[in-house]
Amino acid sequence: MINRRSFIVGIKSKKLSSKEIVFLKKYKPWGIILFSRNIKDISQTQKLTSSIRRLFNDKNYPILIDQEGGKINRLKRIITFDNLTAEYFGEKYLKNKYEFKIFFKLFIDKTAFLLKQLGININSVPVLDLRVKGSSNVIGDRSYSKNPKIVSQIGDLCIKLFHENSIGTIIKHLPGHGLAKVDSHHFTPMINKSFKYLSKNDFKPFKKKKSFFGMTGHLIFKKIDKENTVTHSKKMITIIRKKIGFNNILISDDLSMKSLKYNLELNTIKAFNAGCNLALHCNGNLKEMQIVAKNSPLINNFIIKKTSQFYRILR
Repeated sequence: MINRRSFIVGIKSKKLSSKEIVFLKKYKPWGIILFSRNIKDISQTQKLTSSIRRLFNDKNYPILIDQEGGKINRLKRIITFDNLTAEYFGEKYLKNKYEFKIFFKLFIDKTAFLLKQLGININSVPVLDLRVKGSSNVIGDRSYSKNPKIVSQIGDLCIKLFHENSIGTIIKHLPGHGLAKVDSHHFTPMINKSFKYLSKNDFKPFKKKKSFFGMTGHLIFKKIDKENTVTHSKKMITIIRKKIGFNNILISDDLSMKSLKYNLELNTIKAFNAGCNLALHCNGNLKEMQIVAKNSPLINNFIIKKTSQFYRILR
């Protein structure tokens, strides 16, 4: 593990190309993230994840996915979860907590079982962003509720159930993306609320979470740091660490998203300088991957320690 670099990449297709194999052997990313483009069926995905782990000679090598349910369903060629949105579970929580616990546990147990069969050991959930009226639909029904307490409680249960099933989780999008009126894949959201307001609302669901991983959001909180997105802001990452109390591995959101205004090299360097532990790059473009790799340091003792703690839940 020691000689790996502090970044995560996507790959282009359903099996590793010869150029990707050369890249992975040379730069040794901390982990790899899969998308729908990488997944045809169970057998093919098993072969893909096995081939990745053979390269690193590590049966626990981190392989990630965004498998939320609802519209974020990377396993759509295998199974459908279209109706099982976070909003659905949030509404069920309000109407009947007993039924909610049964349905939610069943949903997570089955999702985790399928991920383990596929060779995936980290799921990019839970979304802890609030549902805010008038905001961009980029979060929308991916949010459990407009109520921070409900989001926090469902988030705690989500993390616990996935951990019990030997799957790591990534809380997102730190420290709260719900107020964004534009989609950070394409534009830079600007939030104009005070720290006091944010602390009682958007930041609240992220507090005291036991997830091994958290992901930053690419948005600007103007009254705290008017220049930098969270991913590039020392001030915001200090709040994530000191005020929100997230002390585990912090992953940037995808560095190729349009919310970040610099070139990819600078986006990568600024993310590390601000305090991100791992840089994420998703689109599988090999030239871009090389830029991220060359500007990502070797993993440090903090990442090694926290990765080892994550490995202990795997079985």
